[in-house]
Amino acid sequence: MEGFIRLPVGDVAEDCVAWVVANLKGLFDVLRTIFVEMYDALYSVLSTPPFWVIVIVAAVIGLFVRGRGFAVGSALGLLFIASVDQWENSMATLALVVVSTLWALVISIPLGILAARSDVFSRINRPILDFLQTMPAFVYLIPALLLFRVGVAPGIVATIIFSLAPGVRFTELGIRGVDQEVVEAGKAFGASDGRILRQIQLPLALPTIMAGVNQVIMLSLSMVVIAGMVGAGGLGGDIVASLNRLDTALGVEAGLAVVVIAIILDRFTGAFGRHSGLFAKLRAAHQRRAAGEAPEESN
Repeated sequence: MEGFIRLPVGDVAEDCVAWVVANLKGLFDVLRTIFVEMYDALYSVLSTPPFWVIVIVAAVIGLFVRGRGFAVGSALGLLFIASVDQWENSMATLALVVVSTLWALVISIPLGILAARSDVFSRINRPILDFLQTMPAFVYLIPALLLFRVGVAPGIVATIIFSLAPGVRFTELGIRGVDQEVVEAGKAFGASDGRILRQIQLPLALPTIMAGVNQVIMLSLSMVVIAGMVGAGGLGGDIVASLNRLDTALGVEAGLAVVVIAIILDRFTGAFGRHSGLFAKLRAAHQRRAAGEAPEESN
C-alpha cells in the first residue's frame, strides 16, 4: 500500500534464519543425524518382519488393551493397508509419527509441568503456544529445509513444532486440576515437591496428559502430507505424487491408509487414557483415606 510504512518483518526473519544457518550448522547437523537414525531404526523394526507378523502383534496388543473388537478391527485395518500395496509407506509414516510424537512429548510435558508450577511462565507460554498452533504449517518448512535439508529430518522438525502445543496445554491442565486436598495430604506427610509431583500430581493428571498425547499423535498424522512434500516419503509422498499426477486411485488408497493408522492410534491412546483414569481415581481415594487416618494414628 503506497504511502504507508512497511515493516521489514520478513527481512528480519530471513536474517535470523541466515545467521542460525551460518553459525549453528554443526548443532543442526547433529540433530539431523539423531532424527534420521531414530527414524531409520524404527522403520527397520516395522518393515523388516513380514506384514502378517506386525498384524498379529497389533491384534494381540489390541486384545489386551481394548478387547476382541479392537483386536479384530486393527487386524482388518492393517490387512486392508497391505491389500492396497501401501504397507511399506504406512510403516514409514508410522515411524515418522512415532519419532515426532516422542520428541514432541519430551519437550511439551516438562514445559507443561513448569507452566503448572509457575503462573508467570504460564502467562508467557500461552501466547507462544497460540502462535505455534495458528501459524500455517507450511511456513515451518522454509527454515526446516534450510537447517535440515531435504528428507525425513525437516518433516520431523515441522511435525514436532506443529504438534507440541496440546502436550503442553493438557499437561498443565491435568496438574492444575489435581485435587488440592490430595496434594496437601502429601505435604502433611512431609513429602518434597518433587515427590508430590512424581507420586501424586503426575499419576492423577495422567488421564488428561494421555488426552494430550492423543492430540499430539493426531496432529502429527495431519502433517504426513506436508512431510511428504519435503522428501520424507511414506504415505505423504504418495499423496503428493497423486496431486501432481492427478492420480485419484493412488490418492484414495494412500489417504485411506492414513485414516486406518489414525483410527488405530486414536483408539489405542484412548484406551490407555481410560485405564490411567481408573488408576488415578483409586490413588486419589487411597490418599484421602491416608490423610483421614493420619490424625488418629498420631493420637
